[in-house]
Amino acid sequence: MENNLQERNKAIVKEAFDAVFNKRDESAFERFWSSDYLQHSAHIPPGRDGLKRLVAQLPKSLKYEMGQIVAEGDIVMVHGRFSGIGQPKAWIAADIIRMSEGKLVEHWDVIENEVRKDESPSGNPMFGTAFSEV
Repeated sequence: MENNLQERNKAIVKEAFDAVFNKRDESAFERFWSSDYLQHSAHIPPGRDGLKRLVAQLPKSLKYEMGQIVAEGDIVMVHGRFSGIGQPKAWIAADIIRMSEGKLVEHWDVIENEVRKDESPSGNPMFGTAFSEV
């Protein structure tokens, strides 16, 4: 049963992130985010409305790509790339979400600028299997 809940939580987070960041579906905030959503990000204002206001201000060129996603208990962690954000470099993010009753109720993140191949001491990309063109 626990594994089914974790798979369900991952599917909800995937759908929520795609709906908000790629499709710009404003109704997704009420469908997926709890009304008492707690935000711990240094980049996002508090609450569901803070996230909604931030997304509304992001460039239309924004694209979110989801990489790895894992779940344990009520926690889902996603490794993703935000490109077209109006910054010189894309952001690579690890988003950590606490779920409850099918809703995103709490969020933390770790974000850093994506590096090009000539900037990578390891010679490996930060996201996926190839370096971004950006």
